Amino acid sequence: MTLKLKFWLGFLAAAVLALLIVTGAFFFYYTSLPQPRQIEIITFLHHNIYLFLLPPTTLLIGAAIAYHIVVKNYLLPLNKIVEDTMILARVNAGHRLQVQGGSILSQLAEVINDAADRFYDLRKNVEARIAQANASLEEEKNTLAALISQLDEGVLVCNLEGQILLYNRQAQHYLSKEGVAGRNGGDPESGGFVGLGRSVFGVIEKEVLTHALGDLEQRMKKARSRKISQFVTTSSQDQLLRVRMVPVLDDREQMSGFILVIYDITERVEADARRDYLLQSLTEGIRASLANIRAAVETLEAYPTMPKSQRDAFIDVILQESRSLSGFLNQTVHDFSEHFKSQWSLENMLCRELLSAAQRKVHDHMPVAMQIEHFREEVWIKVDSYTMVQVLYYLIHQLRDQLEVREVTCRIGKEGKFACIDILWEGDALSSEMFRAWKDQILQTHQQHLPYSLQEVLEKHDAEIWSQREQESGRFYLRLLLPAAPPPREPDLPVRVVAEERPVFYDFDLFHQAGQKPELDERPLVELTYTVFDTETTGLSPSEGDEIVSIGAVRVVNGRMLRGEVFDQLVNPRRPVPPGSVEIHGIQPEMLRNQPSIEQVLPVFHAFAKDTVLVAHNAAFDMRFLQLKESASGVSFINPILDTLLLSAVVHPHQDGHSLDAIARRLGITIIGRHTALGDAVVTAEVLLKLIPFLNEQGIHTLRQAREASQKTFYARIKY
Repeated sequence: MTLKLKFWLGFLAAAVLALLIVTGAFFFYYTSLPQPRQIEIITFLHHNIYLFLLPPTTLLIGAAIAYHIVVKNYLLPLNKIVEDTMILARVNAGHRLQVQGGSILSQLAEVINDAADRFYDLRKNVEARIAQANASLEEEKNTLAALISQLDEGVLVCNLEGQILLYNRQAQHYLSKEGVAGRNGGDPESGGFVGLGRSVFGVIEKEVLTHALGDLEQRMKKARSRKISQFVTTSSQDQLLRVRMVPVLDDREQMSGFILVIYDITERVEADARRDYLLQSLTEGIRASLANIRAAVETLEAYPTMPKSQRDAFIDVILQESRSLSGFLNQTVHDFSEHFKSQWSLENMLCRELLSAAQRKVHDHMPVAMQIEHFREEVWIKVDSYTMVQVLYYLIHQLRDQLEVREVTCRIGKEGKFACIDILWEGDALSSEMFRAWKDQILQTHQQHLPYSLQEVLEKHDAEIWSQREQESGRFYLRLLLPAAPPPREPDLPVRVVAEERPVFYDFDLFHQAGQKPELDERPLVELTYTVFDTETTGLSPSEGDEIVSIGAVRVVNGRMLRGEVFDQLVNPRRPVPPGSVEIHGIQPEMLRNQPSIEQVLPVFHAFAKDTVLVAHNAAFDMRFLQLKESASGVSFINPILDTLLLSAVVHPHQDGHSLDAIARRLGITIIGRHTALGDAVVTAEVLLKLIPFLNEQGIHTLRQAREASQKTFYARIKY
């Protein structure tokens, strides 16, 4: 019920009451008169009834006009002034009052706006000083974040309830199962997401972690024991992971949490298994041949006078077994060489970066001028960068020492699936005998020594090298041919409208926060974990066949929006998208053609939103779309739900509009990416965080209180 309606109902009730009082007083006076006098009054009123009705009617109309003037010019503007002043003081210092009312209220609004200008300037000055004071602290945080994000190991920090307080991208890569079912063939509900406030038990088996925690507690009781517990688990990509658990101690030396450091040991385990197999094969293969050779030799020694034909037969056995053993050993050595080669670390890098590193080394240690000719496009290769730089240095060193070359040019090229690195020089040709000697020699110069020959390094890289003469210029060159690597793949995702955060995400306040076990209804709003989401659709009528084309969501944990933990997925609606809808959200039909269906997407979104409060703007609309697909997708959204449209109507009932744009403008929120699912979800999350302090001021502190207050608003009656 609006404030205007309340005022007019109150006025009508007062008018009726006043009329009843006047009528009752007149009736009491009339009954106290003698009968002749009563007859005179009745006769007079019969002939002059307008004289009886005119005064109360005039009074009623005058009162209504006066009441309307007071309400319009004073009471309603006064309530709006109160709300606008609260917005200005608590949320948006740039907000200004625009009041249409009596002159005294207009003057009051001007005074408040003038004070707001002064407050805004003062606040900016204070914020500048605070920012300056925090600059060094922020630099330290960013340094820590950058260091952790670049570690090859995964890092997780958890409190004793198992909530994740810190993680880096490597841990997220190892443990999160974020693929859409059908895209990777997995069950999205079987795994969890790595994120702040989420349970680590959703990504690592609880029994394994519980056992490791028990082991760690026992080790902490022993003075000389290492305070580390280890276990092995599998990643979301079926990699073998070794996990080290280290305690986090408080000031009383009590464990308040734990750190998990995660290593990928898949290649090491496979290499060890391959090595064991090779050694076993070598042992078994040698045993049989040696037994035959030994038997033949012992027979020859025992019967020195045996006939020549028999003696030749035993010698032939020894010869055949020796050849067989030699071949077996050669093959085993070759297999072991392949195994050893697989242990070398190969990485993708640009050809020009490899040549630049070699150029610096040549410049620092050799009197040879080295120039680089770049190719028209970037060429990627997969190499052991350190070893390959030594190879280039070795070749140029040999050219200088044996052919007296003082200037070389390195040229990058590409032939089909191979990258070419040419080392060109002018002068004498390189003989085939000298070139073969170079390939068989150990990579050794006065500046370096590697225990491999050039040929071994080339075999490790599946590379080739040869010497040739360039017909046009007459120069000679060595051509190094390496398999080309694909360039780094760009993420196949829609353009993100959220700003990049630091590459590590942490919230250490969660050390002191209760777990997810208590009933959510009585939890304070500031302690809840939210999944704020939005959908883009083919139209506005879910019951008439309109479908979702995009779902975007962002998490809010401990009063902070985590811009790095988002859900952003296009959905194939399997029906045409009207041009009018495309104009709003900009999602073209061809962008949806190869995307997963809503039945595949909803289980993943359900896992993303697990154990959180769902929040949306005009949530009835979005939830109707989700509910219609629950049976087909096999998931049911039983999360508590809050609606920022209803919450805004609760805290600011006298404002003109409660659209997302109007609320954002009122609260001083910058809108980016409007009418994209993720963009709207981010704006909605910012609105939620701005509204919670206003709810607290009205005595609405818990989830139950927020839901009950929302249900009393007019907008809660809208159905889809």
